[in-house]
Amino acid sequence: MKISQKEIKHIAKLAKLEIDENDVEKFTNQLTAILELVEKLNEVDTEGIEPTYNIYHSKNFFREDIIKPSLEREKALSNAEETTEGHFVLKI
Repeated sequence: MKISQKEIKHIAKLAKLEIDENDVEKFTNQLTAILELVEKLNEVDTEGIEPTYNIYHSKNFFREDIIKPSLEREKALSNAEETTEGHFVLKI
């Protein structure tokens, strides 16, 4: 599929991109090459092939949720610049 320079300019306008006239021909050739590759993909026979969304057959591995003692409040707040009523004070 050949794309025209007029179409490249239109796409640039829609994307609110400013492109030089010198780059229009370069982008025309590049986008045409990309579209030709996509057309080749359409020629591949995919009959009987199940769609795949992930090539890796992995699953989530979750660790067991075990309750453990947490950090003491005083220790957690010990390096804070400022605290109030057992909470960090954030200055914005």
